[in-house]
Amino acid sequence: MIAARPTVEALERYVAPLEGRRGLLRLDFNENTLGPSARVLEAIRALPAEAYATYPEYAGLEAAFAHSIGLEREQVAVFNGADAAIRAIFDAFGEPGSVFLTTRPTFGYYQPCAKISGMSLRSVPYEDDLSFPWAGMRSELAARPRICLICNPNNPTSTLVQAERLVALAREYPETLFVIDEIYEPFTRESVLPSATSLSNLIALRSLSKGAGLAALRIGFACGAPPLVERAFRVTGPYDINAFAVVATRAALDDPEHTNAYLAEVDAAKAWTLAELTRLGLRHFHQGGNYLLVWPGRGVQEVEAALRAQGILVRSMAGKPLIDGSFRLSVGTRPQMQRFCAALAAITST
Repeated sequence: MIAARPTVEALERYVAPLEGRRGLLRLDFNENTLGPSARVLEAIRALPAEAYATYPEYAGLEAAFAHSIGLEREQVAVFNGADAAIRAIFDAFGEPGSVFLTTRPTFGYYQPCAKISGMSLRSVPYEDDLSFPWAGMRSELAARPRICLICNPNNPTSTLVQAERLVALAREYPETLFVIDEIYEPFTRESVLPSATSLSNLIALRSLSKGAGLAALRIGFACGAPPLVERAFRVTGPYDINAFAVVATRAALDDPEHTNAYLAEVDAAKAWTLAELTRLGLRHFHQGGNYLLVWPGRGVQEVEAALRAQGILVRSMAGKPLIDGSFRLSVGTRPQMQRFCAALAAITST
């Protein structure tokens, strides 16, 4: 066999346990638990046979999303999900031997992308109370890493940083490219945009997977100063986004009422869930996003399995630094969270 590049041969593939989840209460991957707008389904069903046989057309897609968040079209580039935007940024800006900086624990796909680019990895642990490690990050930034990627709110801890502080950090270290992963912004309204568009070293990532419920269709965006997003877009293929995602995105953007209603439902359900966990005496942590951490007070993998046996999925954080013994809980609707809490209470009381 012909060997791959050494960085690839040494790579451990990032694999998410996504099989066998349909039909269960999905509180494990921070997805929309109700689904997209009816207009999305109608738009996909209305596609004629020709649309299946023709390469997709993207005219107006970036402009529509840019308008929805108050940006200009040139400040936005579209990708096959935010994951593809992350990979494109490393392909465009990552240099072999340079340093990639992030926090830990955080989203697991960042590090493989950095390794493929031949970068060396540095990560700063969150504080013991899961607050953002400002001192540690500044210490690492003094060495001028090539790329610094911060998930805000952080996945899986939910740690939330004020956007103004992240913009100030990018201004303080202009030789580092800052990438702020904001795919949970619909649940926080905390964003470095539009400020990022005036900086030459700051990119924000967005997605329609979470709030709008288009996770299966893979649509994401990189937003920032036009020269930055254009260079990330240069390393993508000409037809990376399929026609279904294109029409779904347009339909979802045309129905903000559906998304806003879901966001309001999640917000109310989250408040109820946090109060219920307090009543049950279970340790938990939440700052931002549609998810939180719960320590069940007994073996987390045992509890995860017991919940799955009742048709409820959560994500074990066993073995992860600082949050070992917890599970990540996505927030759905109030009835869904009532079902979860009732099941958890029964499991932890036996």
